[in-house]
Amino acid sequence: MSAVLVTGGAGYIGSHTVKALRAAGHEVVVYDDLSAGHREAALGAPLVEGDIHDVAKLRDTLGAHRIEAVLHFAAWASVSDSVSDPRGYYWNNVAGTLAVLAAMIDASVGRLVFSSSAAVFGEPVETPIDEMHPARPINPYGETKLAVERALAHFDRAYGIRSVTLRYFNAAGADPDGEIGEDHDPERHLIPRAIQAALGGAPLEVFGEDYPTPDGTCLRDYVHVTDLADAHVRALSALEAGACTTAYNLGNGRPVSVREVVGAVSRASGREVPCTVSPRRPGDPAVLFASSARIARELGWRPALGDLDTIVATAWRWHAARHRPAREGAR
Repeated sequence: MSAVLVTGGAGYIGSHTVKALRAAGHEVVVYDDLSAGHREAALGAPLVEGDIHDVAKLRDTLGAHRIEAVLHFAAWASVSDSVSDPRGYYWNNVAGTLAVLAAMIDASVGRLVFSSSAAVFGEPVETPIDEMHPARPINPYGETKLAVERALAHFDRAYGIRSVTLRYFNAAGADPDGEIGEDHDPERHLIPRAIQAALGGAPLEVFGEDYPTPDGTCLRDYVHVTDLADAHVRALSALEAGACTTAYNLGNGRPVSVREVVGAVSRASGREVPCTVSPRRPGDPAVLFASSARIARELGWRPALGDLDTIVATAWRWHAARHRPAREGAR
């Protein structure tokens, strides 16, 4: 098994992948600046606090721990923030990744699993979206991920860094064991926002109920974070076995509506989810879901926790266990 560095390993998807990697027998080192991640989410793995732009520190970390592969999660990931701060997004997501690649070249580390996004595709031409779908991002976040994807092919040819890019659709859920979960501040994702509403927080804001869908709300593809972690372990194994640079889409392949998510949270919690309705957000397509046939065929990956009620139940258990009434000092 490999010694691996996980950048952003104290964040949401990164921490679940750290757990999966360790369960598979890999030696894991987490590299995170803790600006959005949480020290406890590293689950006891060695944690190096550092900026991904610090090539020297990255290079020293790779060498000191005899790292053989990098799983790169460290990035900013808000579409709306990328529109208001494209400079910051290009600096963190593109320049930051180039720094990681520079350190890998210097340390002779030749395998990378890259965390990308369905945002590289933009408005869907057809669904389900497979790997041959045109990549036409409609926001700076998607543009930064696509810029890195394009760079990786050149880094393979020039420097021999082989990579597997994994494009997520909607990551959701929490560790079934309850150790880690989704802990963003502010929280922008639908399922935890619905859970917060059920726990007495602000009503859930539903953006648009006039889409050409069965219940009028938009349809999205939710994939459990533990299944995403499994895909990263499989991608690393493929690289260890000599796989060429490639990319895969990750989703359940079954779109569900905002109203269906609200219903699932109500079932899991036994509570009403108060909602308000606002106009559609610009650029939100009515339907967005993935075809993961290629990674199923080539790496044997299929979602094990694909049912919406299962995804939501794991998230509910984690958030409910952390929730404290306001009088007891809730965060």
